[in-house]
Amino acid sequence: MRNFGLMAALLIGLPLAAQEPTPPPTQKPTLEKPDEAPPEPAAPAKKPAAAPAKKTPVSASSSEGKVIEEIVARVNNEVITRSELEHSRAGAEDDAKAECQNRCTPEQLKAIVEDTQKNALRNLIDQSLLVQRGKDMSINVEPEVIKQLDQIRIENKLDSMESLEKAVESQGLNWEDFKNNIRNGILTKKVINNEVGSHISIGKDEVKKYYEEHKKDYIRPEQVVLRSIEVNTAGKDAADVAELKKKADTALKRVKDGEDFAEIAKRYSDGATAKQGGYLGQYKRGELSPQLEEVVFKLKKNDLTDVMETKQGFLIIQVLEHYDEGQQSLDKVENEIMDKLYGERMEPALREYLKTLREESYVVIKPGYQDAAGGGNSEIQEVSATPETTKTKKGRKKFLVFGKRSSVSGD
Repeated sequence: MRNFGLMAALLIGLPLAAQEPTPPPTQKPTLEKPDEAPPEPAAPAKKPAAAPAKKTPVSASSSEGKVIEEIVARVNNEVITRSELEHSRAGAEDDAKAECQNRCTPEQLKAIVEDTQKNALRNLIDQSLLVQRGKDMSINVEPEVIKQLDQIRIENKLDSMESLEKAVESQGLNWEDFKNNIRNGILTKKVINNEVGSHISIGKDEVKKYYEEHKKDYIRPEQVVLRSIEVNTAGKDAADVAELKKKADTALKRVKDGEDFAEIAKRYSDGATAKQGGYLGQYKRGELSPQLEEVVFKLKKNDLTDVMETKQGFLIIQVLEHYDEGQQSLDKVENEIMDKLYGERMEPALREYLKTLREESYVVIKPGYQDAAGGGNSEIQEVSATPETTKTKKGRKKFLVFGKRSSVSGD
């Protein structure tokens, strides 16, 4: 079963590291050419990924009667507040950039931002439904949470989990909220894989049929698909450079000894695509510097370069795929076709699954807030925020919609 990470990432505010290589980028990461000026000094060490702002308690002072937080939606016994919705919309651009990973044109990036903002409430509701479903299924993700926190610690070059906690809190974030956001992201992905992805099957015959019907789409110039480990030496003295050379040599040896290139890239690389396992994209002849092109176009699938020294530092390249010029054979593009067919089926299947979860749940939207739900753009029926009745649906637990707190906005 394939891991459908992308859809989960779209539903969760915290971007997760890519699980598999992504499609070829529209804008490829720039690899240094010999005639280029030395690059700017490397950016400071990456900060831990941000978690959503801490929820404001939905309560009020009985003596003052002031509004503390506005509830915009209720999903079973959980609420979505206005501040959460605004935070989600405000983070749309950052989320879009994380999704694109330099692959999008400005127009595409703008379209993704607008779509994310438009569907912010729907995505928050979807997230809540999936997380609740995961808890109902008693899915335990604590080992994965610990592993991901440790990965963040390593990426930020911190020596302990306590140091990571301090770094998170130094950014004004709540440590428990930070961990919970990671936990919900992993839980959501597991629910999607178990409840939706496991029911999608792509057969060999189906792949072959698609290939035969779309052969012209697989006539290509000679291309290589690359990923890299980059060790930056900008601004370093001779002693530091020598140590960094050892770091690059160690990374190469570990890959040659059988460790996963993507995991080593996440740990060792200073490159912009480190979190994506060093994935760079597809390159035709003429798109790389002559020296680099001469090396990588001689390599076969999964071959590695030696540690190469550049103006920026040290570079290790792996060729993920090498496409010869002309009609690509089925075995060369089989995984690409399977991913395409799987993706085409996953999105509507997930939307249908979420529609079913909604039908089995209490989802109430406060008047004035819109949510394009289900398979199309139909709005959920807006209802009063202060009904005095409970609602029973398919045996689910009863509870009072939006409660009776007179001091909370909308009650």
